[in-house]
Amino acid sequence: MARAGLGRNWDCLFANDIDVTKGASYKANWGADHLKIADVAALTSADLPGQADLAWASFPCQDLSLAGDYAGLNGKRSGTFWRFWRLVEILSEEKRAPSLIVLENVCGAITSHGGSDFAAIAGALHRGGYLFGALVIDAARFVPQSRPRLFVVAARRDLPTAAQLVDAVPGNCWYPRSLLTTCDSLPPATKESWLWWRLPEPPPRTTRFSDMIEAEPGGVRWHTTAETQKLIGMMSPANRGKLDRAIRMGTRVVGGIYRRTRVDDKGRRVQRAEVRFDDMSGCLRTPAGGSSRQTIMIVEGDRVRSRLLSPREAARLMGLPEGYLLPENYNDAYCLAGDGVVVPVVRFLAKHLLEPLVGSVEDTAREAA
Repeated sequence: MARAGLGRNWDCLFANDIDVTKGASYKANWGADHLKIADVAALTSADLPGQADLAWASFPCQDLSLAGDYAGLNGKRSGTFWRFWRLVEILSEEKRAPSLIVLENVCGAITSHGGSDFAAIAGALHRGGYLFGALVIDAARFVPQSRPRLFVVAARRDLPTAAQLVDAVPGNCWYPRSLLTTCDSLPPATKESWLWWRLPEPPPRTTRFSDMIEAEPGGVRWHTTAETQKLIGMMSPANRGKLDRAIRMGTRVVGGIYRRTRVDDKGRRVQRAEVRFDDMSGCLRTPAGGSSRQTIMIVEGDRVRSRLLSPREAARLMGLPEGYLLPENYNDAYCLAGDGVVVPVVRFLAKHLLEPLVGSVEDTAREAA
């Protein structure tokens, strides 16, 4: 999805994933000439051709997520960052370090282990000779899905950084308090490499959750009346109130439901169905369990129906084009979406930051030629 967002102005030199199913999907859409399915720890610099303008790493988030076990960068999965970073260090030794690096992850990476995990990443970039900054971009600005993500953007210290791309102080749009607090606590030496990247406000989003929903979905079935009633029965009074208000509206209303484990007024852990009718999808997740797959509820007056979100609907919520080929298996397709990065977010970042930075490098090269 990072490749889809970067678009035709970028040529991909190398792509890597450890997951065979995701690799098959990549191959179906982009070809496999430059694709290697392997653990990043098994890669060597010989696998990486030439010198790239950009290295993009969306490393596993489970150990940094609120939903995970918070093992952090020492965890088996999120610790993959260090294997990626070792490759960058080797490329630097070979005088082939990428001009730009983008690291993408959940916002839990900002506060994991009291900010020490973020400081470790920042320290690595600083020692590696990069100037860098971080932004939090919520995909809800571009697609009807609530999906805030952290993007760390780094530029090699010896490259020009266009003045119009950096602010003296952080703007409010992309810098939540958690990021400001963690940045403020970075070691003084690391702070010397910090930049406040400037991004414009995106135009207002025009799409709605209901726009993404298929009348005749593929890959899923509608729930039976009994299954829908069971789902309603799992709602708390507050969530049942949301449904009642949607029914009284008398028009077609689409809501998204996730199942959560909550503590009731008697201290018992019970599973609840929590619904939102604000025409916004909840954050897509990987289907490790039934509760992580999003259910939709369609209300048309007194008629209430429910079913799982379809694979194509999930792809739309990630900004993928209609012609993007998805895995045939439901969980594989949903996992592809839940693990991905939203395409229009990547395009926005590329247009307003990455491409101008690469352009300034090319302009300098032409001037020096």
